Amino acid sequence: MSDEQVVYTLEPDEEIKAWYNVVADLPTPPPPALHPGTKQPAGPDDLAPLFPMDLIMQEVSQERYIEIPEEVLDVYRQYRPSPLYRARNWEKKLGTPARIYVKYEGVSPAGSHKVNTAVPQVYYNKKSGITRLTTETGAGQWGTALAYACALFGVTCEVWQVGASFDAKPQRRVLMEVFGAKVHRSPSRLTNAGRAFPEDHPGSLGIAISEAVEVAAPDPGAKYALGSVLNHVLLHQTVIGQETLLQLAKAGEGAPDVVIGCAGGGSNFAGLAFPFLREKLVHGTKTRLVAVEPTSCPTLTRGEYRYDFGDTACTTPLFKMYTLGHDFVPSPIHAGGLRYHGMAPLVSHVLHEGLMEAVALHQNECFEAGVEFARTQGIVPAPESSHALAQARREALAAKESGEEKVIVVGLSGHGLLEISAYEQFLAGKLTDDPLSESALTAALAGVPEV
Repeated sequence: MSDEQVVYTLEPDEEIKAWYNVVADLPTPPPPALHPGTKQPAGPDDLAPLFPMDLIMQEVSQERYIEIPEEVLDVYRQYRPSPLYRARNWEKKLGTPARIYVKYEGVSPAGSHKVNTAVPQVYYNKKSGITRLTTETGAGQWGTALAYACALFGVTCEVWQVGASFDAKPQRRVLMEVFGAKVHRSPSRLTNAGRAFPEDHPGSLGIAISEAVEVAAPDPGAKYALGSVLNHVLLHQTVIGQETLLQLAKAGEGAPDVVIGCAGGGSNFAGLAFPFLREKLVHGTKTRLVAVEPTSCPTLTRGEYRYDFGDTACTTPLFKMYTLGHDFVPSPIHAGGLRYHGMAPLVSHVLHEGLMEAVALHQNECFEAGVEFARTQGIVPAPESSHALAQARREALAAKESGEEKVIVVGLSGHGLLEISAYEQFLAGKLTDDPLSESALTAALAGVPEV
């Protein structure tokens, strides 16, 4: 094997055929979701209006591995395994002794990791007789992935896109429409949740979720699909980390020193990190797991760990999670997928138990890293992914300072080829960092319910 190998893939017989459920290996069980009315633990019947029973069973499963249906594997095989790259050019540019490996999810049909959960979600809904799915989307990657999966299985797709993203990224809307979705700007005039806000409101994921849930709940032929946060969504993403473990072994590496992923709702980070967390819990490896978020929406680093609603209209179950408050509306930074007030309950629990770390970075530093990565490795990263790259850059420069040959694994959750307007603003010096003020945080947290 050449010392200069840069791409690591897998053989057909190494295909990942089961999703990994971290709940089976956690030292302490995560707190349950609560019914929004009774404040008692939510059971399968409470979730049935929104999700098919197969997904509900995955949501509450204690099983360590859940078999991936053959119909889902057939779609995965179009783009999985995704490549693991050794970022040798970037290493040279940084002058670091660290070895940087990048797990690249931008090869999927929608250009991001979101297809990993869109396909099984649509498959299980179709299997249960559902003909229509509603959802929200921030940057548009989740909406694109769900639209694509719905097209494959013949299911109607309706998307509420956060207003700031809808206005700034018309090409994302067009791509969803190419795949057959109907796309609305959120807040819209179509729902009570949307009409509670002025038409020119920049929107938030919390508002868009409320709109999609409001439309799906009363329709017996419809369900709601969520692109992050919930246990079953994180479960589906673990193909990422499981592949990475096998690919690192092919590169001759043992346990990496650090695994880094961006975190908005938590699915991309969990998908990469949870298989490495299993290695820590079961085999005692010392890998650090680092989630990276924006300073304008610092859920993990400045939010409170408590029960809160997943949406603005308070229609979802209450989740024990790090939250900035369900009324919080983040500034319209370009990493639209990281603009969520809460965090996946499982990721929140893992952080609260001290099994991972979290950092918040300004968007200008992240775009700097993204541009540097593009100029050395030829991949333009999504603004969300650039947060992970910025932290990887910090780690690599720290290794340069200390002289340590560290192994850094970073999740590149998608490409940024439809985010060129964001890069245009960065290159023109027009991006602001806009960190969350203490007064805004206090105001947003004031609306969190006491449970």
